[in-house]
Amino acid sequence: MIPVYIRYLSREIYAAVALVLLAFLGLFAFFDLVNELDDIGKGGYQLHHAAIYVAMILPGRVYELMPIAVLIGTLYALTTLARHSEITVLRASGLSTRRLLLALLSIGSIFVVVTFLFGEYLAPPAERAAQQWRLAATRSVVSQELRTGLWVRDGRRFVNVRNVLPDTSLQDVRLYEFDEKAALVSISEAEAGNYDEREGWRLRNVAQTQFLAERTETKKLPELIWKSELTPDVLSVLMVVPERMSVATLYSYIHHLEENNQRTTRYEIALWKKLAYPFAAFVMMGLALPFGYMQTRMGGVSLKVFSGIMIGVGFHLLNGLFSNLGVINGWVPAVAALTPSVVFLLAAMGMMWWVERR
Repeated sequence: MIPVYIRYLSREIYAAVALVLLAFLGLFAFFDLVNELDDIGKGGYQLHHAAIYVAMILPGRVYELMPIAVLIGTLYALTTLARHSEITVLRASGLSTRRLLLALLSIGSIFVVVTFLFGEYLAPPAERAAQQWRLAATRSVVSQELRTGLWVRDGRRFVNVRNVLPDTSLQDVRLYEFDEKAALVSISEAEAGNYDEREGWRLRNVAQTQFLAERTETKKLPELIWKSELTPDVLSVLMVVPERMSVATLYSYIHHLEENNQRTTRYEIALWKKLAYPFAAFVMMGLALPFGYMQTRMGGVSLKVFSGIMIGVGFHLLNGLFSNLGVINGWVPAVAALTPSVVFLLAAMGMMWWVERR
């Protein structure tokens, strides 16, 4: 049987968090739509395309904003209860800080599960579909940092793809194949390629040049089967930032990069963040609890909510900062990903100790 005070706290906190989350989603959706206005008119991109795109990325926003909404919603609920002396009544009835904290953590477990579900199962496919929708509407291709297109390593092959279309089909593909002594064996140039789940990539209209001992041979092939670990799922990472990928996709791509002796730091940090981020809800609720113990004379509800917003923004910025510093400086991925949460956890413990000492 769930105690009455936990049911009461749950109702208040869930309602407050839901309200805060909806407010943030509306605000960010407006900003996202304004950000899309510059691209309206490119290709066939119209206002309704932009609105659909903004709606499709909302699951990613839910995942991103959930810890901040939990912090502000919990802080508002507890501060309101303290203002009405309900926290004081609970404590006078024998409810210890430890029991209240455990009650908050049990309530917060729902937020952990919701954050994980959105981050792993809803946001990644929605983000990928949104990018495909936007690229198709603007009649664009997947953008690349190099003017020569995408370069990837596939075992002893180096692959250059000029364009990756929104459906992950390829245009203007070059395969440079080397032997075990790093000598160039062949160059294959194809006009286009599509993926077949049974056979691999089907490259069409291929011109292949083979470098033999004392001569070269050139031949034309209507089709060439290229078996590779580079699947459309791997190529789809080009359309989604690492922080919005699922754990399974990140793990698969890290494995691919490791097999080809490429740097994995950014993706490993993103993987650790994906594993740790849902539990940030616990940290945020721990941060909110001391505010519920503070008396009204130490600041009204609006001041405490403003403090919660600043703390939430600080957590969001610190997360991004440590991720970038970890990539630049080559830090241990777990350290770069977990440090912000650990810092805020220590801050919550320090605030709780200070409130208890008073």
